Amino acid sequence: MADLVNQPPHYRAGDVECIEAIEAALGDGYKYYLQGCIIKYIWRYEHKGNPEQDLRKADWYLERLIDIAAANEK
Repeated sequence: MADLVNQPPHYRAGDVECIEAIEAALGDGYKYYLQGCIIKYIWRYEHKGNPEQDLRKADWYLERLIDIAAANEK
């Protein structure tokens, strides 16, 4: 069964995952993209059929933002 939170198959084209392409395209702006995704998933989690999945997706983006913040502190 596909992992629709951590590695949704519809976000991969060949060897490139969409999130990696977005990060490469946005550079320093990538963290703002992550913030927007976190807000989006938290905003709508109670209004869709699978609230747990949306909260897990928000967490997925938050973990990446935490990684960026930690790397910038070094």
